[in-house]
Amino acid sequence: MITDHSHPAPPEWWPKDWWRGAAIYQIYPRSFADSNGDGIGDLPGITAHLDHVASLGVDAIWISPFFTSPMADYGYDVADYCDVDPTFGTLADFDALVARAHQLGLRVTIDLVFAHTSDQHPWFTQSRASRTSERADWYVWADARRDGTPPSNWQSVFGGPAWTWDARRRQYYMHQFLKEQPQLNGHNPAVQDALLDVARFWLKRGVDGFRLDALNHALFDPALRNNPVLGARDKRERTRSFDYQRREHSQNHPGVVDFIKRIRGVCDEYGAIFTVAEVGGEGVLPLMQAYTAGEAHLSSAYGFEFLYAPALTARLVARALAQWPDGGAEGEGGGGGGGCWPSWAFENHDAPRLVSRWCASEHRDAFARLAASLLVCLRGNIFVYQGQELGLEQDEIPFHLLKDPEAIANWPLTLSRDGVRTPMPWTSAPLGGFTDGEPWLPLSAGNLGRAVAVQEGDDAALLAHWRAVLAQRRGSAPLRLGRLENCVARGDMLYFERVYGDERLACAFNLGAMPRRVKELGRTIGAYETVIVPLA
Repeated sequence: MITDHSHPAPPEWWPKDWWRGAAIYQIYPRSFADSNGDGIGDLPGITAHLDHVASLGVDAIWISPFFTSPMADYGYDVADYCDVDPTFGTLADFDALVARAHQLGLRVTIDLVFAHTSDQHPWFTQSRASRTSERADWYVWADARRDGTPPSNWQSVFGGPAWTWDARRRQYYMHQFLKEQPQLNGHNPAVQDALLDVARFWLKRGVDGFRLDALNHALFDPALRNNPVLGARDKRERTRSFDYQRREHSQNHPGVVDFIKRIRGVCDEYGAIFTVAEVGGEGVLPLMQAYTAGEAHLSSAYGFEFLYAPALTARLVARALAQWPDGGAEGEGGGGGGGCWPSWAFENHDAPRLVSRWCASEHRDAFARLAASLLVCLRGNIFVYQGQELGLEQDEIPFHLLKDPEAIANWPLTLSRDGVRTPMPWTSAPLGGFTDGEPWLPLSAGNLGRAVAVQEGDDAALLAHWRAVLAQRRGSAPLRLGRLENCVARGDMLYFERVYGDERLACAFNLGAMPRRVKELGRTIGAYETVIVPLA
């Protein structure tokens, strides 16, 4: 087992903003490590396994929500932004986690959910009590139409109307996800002030950054105008009522940009704080770039181009990279669309495992290595989801064991998020070293065979490959900060160059199962092979 996790002194080219070009490891706390035998991962479990994370050579961790919550959406329904849910531990446990992470050279980023709360949050309890309460307009309330129907045609992401009737106020309240997740009124300055105080609370406890969940959902059209209905010519498969509309009025309000400036102002009070926006939906690239342009907005935006793609193709990668051209000096922000800094992920807690989406089972090992090498070569920040370094596959969860509310509601047409949230296998024992109790989701035999203990010490294992490629990125100015030039997609062949100062690296990837010639290098490379070589 590796015990020396110290990073070497940073070189002269190291960015002044620690996060630029960083590799960030996402931890889903319910499924990472259980310290008390209740079958659910917790903060002390994370702390106990941070040595493994540090050994990968990443720069930071991102912890999905651990706040007080009734867990209707497993933590994304927050009942108290400034406390830890007892399921996960205590504030003292969080402080210990931050201290240990910093000791290991890891920055700590956490999820903040600013679009909605739980319906059990005290703010909502007060808001629904009456139309004249102190927080009456902290959420989105509206009268029924004359016939008693909701005030607009807006639909929720998880299916069904985005409005629920409340008998206490005799009004509808809005929710863009579950009815247990009422929409905050982000147009209200007092709501923004309260959310900024939440950010300050965690910054004072030592966090180094935030992922801002569903940020483009934070504001909406105050006039509550109906969303346009998609025309008959739109032939996309629709499994949710949400899919029948263009969400022009229920989300993506331009006022989010002004709120972002306020968030950035608070973060600047605490130094080099990393902020990354989750901006989901179609046609949101202009929003992502507006949210991150210049020095008054967020650090980065989290890209969805790969997370739900049915195949990883050279053309897909080239198109995604072209949307974020370089602007300004190397390693700096610059202005406009070219000056924005992207973030990339191939997996996360909502999206299926890449080896189960992108390749045949007989090619999984080779493809997982290729995907790791490709990710570390992309310009921007990269996110690695827990277990990705092991090559975990998507687990099949039977209906009677499902926990994901979206999958239950839309069964069997919505892919369950539970399949990517199954516990981290630390050993090949039946419970994977994850818990001494009954795990909240089952572990599969296939993934137990890919456990950390199985791969540790094996130089030929995928885990060793991940450590090698992350070390390569960390030690390379072109890969971490350089420009991206000469990107070419030709069939299964992807080629581009990363450039920093006088250093130029050629990066070639064969995404197919047959050898392919790279004319830029004057050579043929094998199936699922990667070549990264310096150019004169």
